[in-house]
Amino acid sequence: MEEEALGEDYPMEIHEYLAAFEGSLDSLEDMLNCMMSVSRSDLQKLDPLEQAKLDLVSAYTLNSLFWVYLITQGVNPKEHPVKQELDRIRTYMNKVKEAAEKKKGPTSKLDKAAASRFIKSALWEPKSDETPSREHSRHKKRKS
Repeated sequence: MEEEALGEDYPMEIHEYLAAFEGSLDSLEDMLNCMMSVSRSDLQKLDPLEQAKLDLVSAYTLNSLFWVYLITQGVNPKEHPVKQELDRIRTYMNKVKEAAEKKKGPTSKLDKAAASRFIKSALWEPKSDETPSREHSRHKKRKS
C-alpha cells in the first residue's frame, strides 16, 4: 500500500536517491542541533583561529544549503550572487589555512632534500679514492 502511494508522487527509480537524501538531511539536522546547543560563552573560549574556522564552516554550510535550495527551485545557482559568496568564503578559508600552517612553524614545510644536503655537508666523510690522511702517513714515515 505504501509503495503504491509513493509511486504516485514520484517515479520509483528515484526512491533510493530520495531515501539517501532524507538520511543526509536527518544527519544535517542532528549536526545543526548539536552546533546550535553550544553556548556563546563556550565558543568564545576557542582561540581566534578556531573561531574563524568555525565561522567560515558555518557560513559555507548555510550558503551551500541555499545553493541546493536554489537548485530545487529551478534557479541556476552559478548565475546567482550565492556563487560569489561561496567563492569569497573559500578565499578566507584558504587564508585561515595558511595562518594555521604559519602558526605551526617552519617545521611544517621541511624541505627534505635541502636538509639532507645540509647534514651531509656538515658531516665529514673520507673520500673513497683517497688514502689515509696525511697525518697518518707522516707518522708512518717518522717511525721508519
